[in-house]
Amino acid sequence: MRPEHRWPAVIALMVALALYGSLPSSFLPGLRFTVVAVGVVSLIPLIVLNPHRLHRQTVWSKYIAGGQGLLLIVANEIALVQLVFQLVTARSTDGPTLLIAAVQVWVTNVIAFALVYWEMDRGGPVPRTHEPRQSLPAADFRFPQDEDHDAVEEVAVRSSIRSDWVPQFFDYLYFSASNSMAFSPTDTMPLSHRAKALMVLQAVGAFVLLALVIARAVSLLG
Repeated sequence: MRPEHRWPAVIALMVALALYGSLPSSFLPGLRFTVVAVGVVSLIPLIVLNPHRLHRQTVWSKYIAGGQGLLLIVANEIALVQLVFQLVTARSTDGPTLLIAAVQVWVTNVIAFALVYWEMDRGGPVPRTHEPRQSLPAADFRFPQDEDHDAVEEVAVRSSIRSDWVPQFFDYLYFSASNSMAFSPTDTMPLSHRAKALMVLQAVGAFVLLALVIARAVSLLG
């Protein structure tokens, strides 16, 4: 099985850091710039270890890669709380700024959770493509391809069993986005307690943003 590309996840992380770092100045600038700096600096040894495709994984690289997403989740949840408080006391002229900030926080949340899911499931991106299936840790998520082997031929051909398919970063990004919009699993189901806990946290944050925060910001536009 061919190792996964490094760069889709790198680009997604840089987009998330850029969105988070460019939040309005009232959003704890010291924390924002620290998180962005840590995210960029910690990315350097990971790229040195695997410049193009993910061939190698060490204990320290696993902790750094997982820590990037978790740090961004925590920092972004703090920004979400700030956003809610600012909306309570917002003036009508603050509407456009807060609406843009809400979109930034939502997109950052989608990417941050996707990174954590990607690093967590079945041991991470390196074991998923290098280890035999029977040696992989238990899956945290069940994708449609994992159970399509008994479907009609044109569907079954893409199944995990038939094509030796394993999820890659874009699969987790899509799943993260759908969870943030539907507030529940769509085609990918959580299997472990930690996966369910993360999905609950993500769905709650997305609900606050889409159902409350953005609605309030739009009303301020008038």
